[in-house]
Amino acid sequence: MSGAFRIARFFGIDLRVHWSFFFIVLLVGMQGASHGAMGILFTVTLVALLFLCVTLHEFGHALVAQRFGIPVREIVLLPIGGVAVMGRMPEKPRQELLIAIAGPLVNVAILAVLVPVWFVLGGFETSAAVGQILESTRGIRIDASSLRAAAFAMLGFVIGANVMLIAFNMIPAFPLDGGRVFRSILAMRMPHAKATRIAATVGQAAAIVLALVGLSTGQWMLAVIAFFIFMGAGAESAAAQTGTVLATRRVGDAYNKTAITLTLEHRMSHVIEHIMTSYQPDFAVLNRGRLAGVITREDVLKWLAETPSLYDVYVTEAMREEQAVVRVQATMTLDEVTKVMEERQTRVVAVFEGEMYLGLVSAEDIAEAQAVLTFLNRRLAEGAPPPRTAWPMPMREAPRV
Repeated sequence: MSGAFRIARFFGIDLRVHWSFFFIVLLVGMQGASHGAMGILFTVTLVALLFLCVTLHEFGHALVAQRFGIPVREIVLLPIGGVAVMGRMPEKPRQELLIAIAGPLVNVAILAVLVPVWFVLGGFETSAAVGQILESTRGIRIDASSLRAAAFAMLGFVIGANVMLIAFNMIPAFPLDGGRVFRSILAMRMPHAKATRIAATVGQAAAIVLALVGLSTGQWMLAVIAFFIFMGAGAESAAAQTGTVLATRRVGDAYNKTAITLTLEHRMSHVIEHIMTSYQPDFAVLNRGRLAGVITREDVLKWLAETPSLYDVYVTEAMREEQAVVRVQATMTLDEVTKVMEERQTRVVAVFEGEMYLGLVSAEDIAEAQAVLTFLNRRLAEGAPPPRTAWPMPMREAPRV
């Protein structure tokens, strides 16, 4: 995620913090400053502990996802919480159910550890005294008993925060954990797209209720969170609809069959000329009809930035060799190819029929296909006759050089 930097790495997963997170730390620290050094220490430490709980919550999701073979790229801490960025979403409802519920179960485990400790160390009486503790320590002199009492009170706040995390996340409002649990249960009984549509509708309705409560009570943060829930539910519904549309077509029907191709004898000057005179961003480099590599506009720009004076070197100096190019089979659906792109973090793949190279397809190509298919489906639903030229078009053989 842009704007986030790595602070640690656990279980092969990068833990990143978004730069805006530090505004929360600064804001909370300023609020605590009215109580002197003790107030600053208390509030900043409390925020750190709360986000530690959020981090553990997200690692709960991530580790279960890894257990199912789903790659997890990173966990990002944001001012409104955390997010585990997965290479792809789980395909089976049972997997989604277990991944979604794993986060709240981590918070349950935290409560199972902290609640007994809290009662042993003082319980409600200690937590109720935190205001007096802070008022009595406006200066920088802090005695051991005050620190101990503040620590106990902080423990009570952390317990309350975990209870809130569980209760809030389990609201059946997509895309919260509860919404994903709700969808997974629905998906066990109906098509995934329909389950997503229902869960997203419930999520948006819940978001509207939360927003009204937040605005009527002056809880602006609740209204902001409701906004993100509403938008997230809409995005999930749109993504599911896109996946349904793309699942109806093979990538063998969508790759660019008139693409310009290069050979090992071409030089970088030829690539630059093609980029400047065509709208084609990606070029396959062929050797006797077989794929030798791929060079993209991004590769060319990077190469020019590093070696701006070398135009006559062969294209092999800058291309991605065939071994580094992600392959997909022509029989795969566009939806499946999209998932491969997301998992492998690439925007262009090579389409093969067996071992025969056919062409390249990019994320932009799939987006265009999705737009056309959505329009055609809408027209057909309205009763319009199908187009005269059948789509998909037949696949042709690989170009020869």
